[in-house]
Parts: sequence; structure tokens; C-alpha cells
Amino acid sequence: MRFQGTDTYVATNDLMMAVNAAVTLQRPLLVKGEPGTGKTQLAREISAALGRPFIDWAIKSTTKAQHGLYEYDAVSRLRDSQLGQESVKDIRNYIIRGKLWEAFDSEVAPVLLIDEIDKADIEFPNDLLRELDQMEFYVHETRENIKAKNRPIIIITSNNEKELPDAFLRRCFFHYIRFPDKETMQQIVDVHFPGLKKHLIKEAMEVFFGLRDIPGLKKKPSTSELLDWLKLLLAEDIDPAVLHDASTKKSLPPLYGALLKNEADVHLFERVAFMARRN
Repeated sequence: MRFQGTDTYVATNDLMMAVNAAVTLQRPLLVKGEPGTGKTQLAREISAALGRPFIDWAIKSTTKAQHGLYEYDAVSRLRDSQLGQESVKDIRNYIIRGKLWEAFDSEVAPVLLIDEIDKADIEFPNDLLRELDQMEFYVHETRENIKAKNRPIIIITSNNEKELPDAFLRRCFFHYIRFPDKETMQQIVDVHFPGLKKHLIKEAMEVFFGLRDIPGLKKKPSTSELLDWLKLLLAEDIDPAVLHDASTKKSLPPLYGALLKNEADVHLFERVAFMARRN
């Protein structure tokens, strides 16, 4: 089966080609792009489109590669031994399976999302090289080798917060999700808000892309933030005419808190609006 997008996710031809190439090569797909461009959602949509189980491994700054394989709960075993529990006789009762083991043990090849890998320590990707390449790992406590029953489709996302090791990059198929142009963004909006008034969309898009074009903006509004903002405009029944001054950068857009996420950007837009009114 080939990934061709879904009814709820607009995938460009380049993105669909990248997903299918990674599946064909049996390599992890490393996806980068601005926050809010649908990197995480991509894995869920691939799972839905191909009818595969979905496993989500969300990475934090404290996450270690070992957490994805398994953890040995020695504290619980010690406590149970003090209480005279029969379970202490089998060490397997204290082996906690991680997300990677869960994916390896699936009867149907799942879609495994390793989300925001660049949040973890720099050694994290290197510590997973063999597991992602050979699809197996060793459990020292039980002296058994765990092999994948079916090779999972692995989607790895990164926000480019830190460089990833070359050895890790060599094992991945890479794709950068470019920020959608106006035509693609229109398709995305149509999927989420079918039947939205064209005049409202036109004015809202002018405001949105106008914001993104302001030089010096610390945090450009993303696709997900545009969708949140449109939802609010509909909920508050905002007149499209109200958006006109904002589209010409003469005033802050209504409900701007959905688009601008720090005070520096708000102050920057206010200065731009002041200059626009003077001119």
C-alpha cells in the first residue's frame, strides 16, 4: 500500500513521495520543518491511511534510548521480596517494555512515531543505531534477544533544536516540510473548515501571511495557529471587514493571541501598525 494523504491531511507530492520512499527502503523517515507544520500528525495519518497500529514515543529532555527498549524495576522486586511475594522468582515480572519493544512485538507492522528527537541528549540517536538498523536488541536481565516480528514504519520528527549525528542521519530518509504556500494553505483550510465564507478566508489569509512577512518576528505563526485563529473568528462571528485594517497592518488583528505568542512580537506589530497609520 502507498501513502496518498487522507481526507483530513493535505500532503504535498514531495511528502507523499518521501513517505513511500522510506517505506520501500525500510528506513526511518526523518521529518523536519517549522513547528506547527504537521510533522507529528503525519505519523497518525500514515497509520490511519495504511490501516496500521499507531505507537507514539514522545521524547523529553530526560528521555534515554534505554527507555524505548525496556526498564528493569529493581525497586519493586526488592519490595516484593521483603513481602515474600512469589513473583520475585521470575525476573520477567519486573521488566517494563518500552515503546520500541511494543513496536517490535506487534503482530501487524505498526507506525512508530519518535517525536521531537532533538529534545533528548546528543547521545540518544547514537544509542539507537543498532536497534533501528538491525531491528533487534538484547535484554541482559533475561538473556534474550528481542527481534521485530514485523519491521515498523518509523517516523522521526525534529525541530532542529540541535544537530543530529552523521551516523544516525545515514540510516534515515530525510524530508523537510516546507511552509505551505497560499494555494496549499487554502486546501488545508478547506479541509478543516468546509464552506467557510470566501471573503473571510481572503482577509484572514492576508492577515496571516502579512504577519509572517514582518521582518524581525521572533515566532512566526504556524499552520496550526492559523486554524485555531479561524476557529475563534467563527466562534466570535467576526466580520471580515474588521480584518481589513489588520491585513493592511494598520491595527492588531482581532484575537491576535492565537497568532502572536510573545510580547516582543506584539510590540513589533504595534510599531509597524503605527508607521502604517502615519503613512
